[in-house]
Amino acid sequence: MNFLVTGGAGFIGSNFVHYLLDSYPECKVVNLDKLTYAGNLNNLKDRADDPRYRFVHGDIADADLVNSLFAEGIDVAVNFAAETHVDRSIGNPSDFITTDVYGTYVLLEAARTSGIKKFIQISTDEVYGTIPAGCSSVETDQLLPRNPYSASKSGADRLAYSYFATYGLPVCITRASNNYGPYQYPEKLIPLFVTNLLEDIPVPIYGDGKNVRDWLHVMDHCSGIDCVIKNGVDGEVYNIGGGNERENIFVVDTIFAQLEKPVTLKTYVKDRLGHDRRYSLNCDKVKHLGWQPAVSFESGLKDTIDWYVANRWWWEPLKSGEYLEYYRKQYVDREKE
Repeated sequence: MNFLVTGGAGFIGSNFVHYLLDSYPECKVVNLDKLTYAGNLNNLKDRADDPRYRFVHGDIADADLVNSLFAEGIDVAVNFAAETHVDRSIGNPSDFITTDVYGTYVLLEAARTSGIKKFIQISTDEVYGTIPAGCSSVETDQLLPRNPYSASKSGADRLAYSYFATYGLPVCITRASNNYGPYQYPEKLIPLFVTNLLEDIPVPIYGDGKNVRDWLHVMDHCSGIDCVIKNGVDGEVYNIGGGNERENIFVVDTIFAQLEKPVTLKTYVKDRLGHDRRYSLNCDKVKHLGWQPAVSFESGLKDTIDWYVANRWWWEPLKSGEYLEYYRKQYVDREKE
């Protein structure tokens, strides 16, 4: 089986490449990644010499390059390539539209003439918008994105479906909850807080800290995608969630406790524009395909914190230069407002 993984040098994509190479000894994996700030070849340093794996530096919006890769005989394409950070989308929406929507269009156009067996579009629970307490989103719910990031993912999500409905392309869409685990760029909550605290830098808590997210270990996400590749019905959407709804402040307190850091490093900052209060997914549909999450949040979070503690070589170079300037603008300056 020949796989094309786009955005395979990013957090979830690189974990999925690891998953494929570990699970399928006969597979071949092409990793297409633009290597923007969140793409990191160190995520796959241990796989660089694997003859089954090939990295291609390029943009999913480059039609000539994308067409050439599909012409090599791709059986399954999994599109992780996207701009994903909500804060960045608020400040600069154009990059999100270009990559998340137009880039997905280029991939779909190449896929529909290639004889591909399955195209997986990776979406997000954020397309549903904020969810009231006591409710969980099902795949047929209305999409109500509330920031440029989730709007761009909604557009790509529905564009992918249109290629099934119009051209019969064997598309499945997955909508996952908040992922966590190793190799996550330190702008997201867990790696940001862990790496800051390891350096005794204050951590920014939006608003009252009571926003609720469902946490999904990245390897459970990978196994869920694999299940959809093997058993998913073309044209269908599948929610993939961890069943671990926690207030952000609970996650923060757990990190503080494990690292034994003083609460004086907590800093409450002005809430983010369009900050959704709660996400929640009903995952019965994918579970009927035979998938179940295997990693408990307690053990997964502990292992993730331990990974960042043990792998300073990976994240320390990332938290310098441009990153520090971005962090100052997003969090330090916001505290003063």
